[in-house]
Amino acid sequence: MELFSLKSLTKEQKEVLVGELGYRTDGIYVLDNDNNPVLDRYLQIPIKLEKMLIFPGSTILLDDNEVSINLYIEEYGDVF
Repeated sequence: MELFSLKSLTKEQKEVLVGELGYRTDGIYVLDNDNNPVLDRYLQIPIKLEKMLIFPGSTILLDDNEVSINLYIEEYGDVF
């Protein structure tokens, strides 16, 4: 598995990735099929396309922040 940063993707590439994962976007937020913002599972804040984070081997979308990252690692273990 090759690791890379989503920050290296263009906005258009992120939009395609979100679509492949079964989500949508309004260009700012990641949306579910009912056009509701997808919430970070730990902080319950809407995930912005530019701050979207996906850990290797996962399809869980998170907001790229220290709290969510630490809680994910606590729940699923260090994936690196």
